[in-house]
Amino acid sequence: MRLPPNFKCADVICDFCGYLAQVKTVNTPQIESAPKTILGAAWRPQKERMDAAIYLFLVLVNPHKTSHSIFYLSADLQQPEMFRPRTPLSSTARRAGWQGFCYELDRVLGGLVRIR
Repeated sequence: MRLPPNFKCADVICDFCGYLAQVKTVNTPQIESAPKTILGAAWRPQKERMDAAIYLFLVLVNPHKTSHSIFYLSADLQQPEMFRPRTPLSSTARRAGWQGFCYELDRVLGGLVRIR
């Protein structure tokens, strides 16, 4: 079941068992293998929830061929090193101080499972 928009660090939940997952979508012409890095969202909520057993689904979409693939990474294979904080936005930015992060997937490529 989909969670409400802007729900922090999770996108779907199983209404039976409570399984939480985050879904990241990337447009790319290469859908056979996962990219080495993808952008995440806000770093502080992600850091607070890293121990909450949230699974990751990565959806790669090739917009030119209208095809896609789906990769899965279980929570137990997500290492703290794979979450790289980005530099906070400058004091002159509209959202000054906001800090995002990147998923460094090259650290867990062996753990990603292609399910479609």
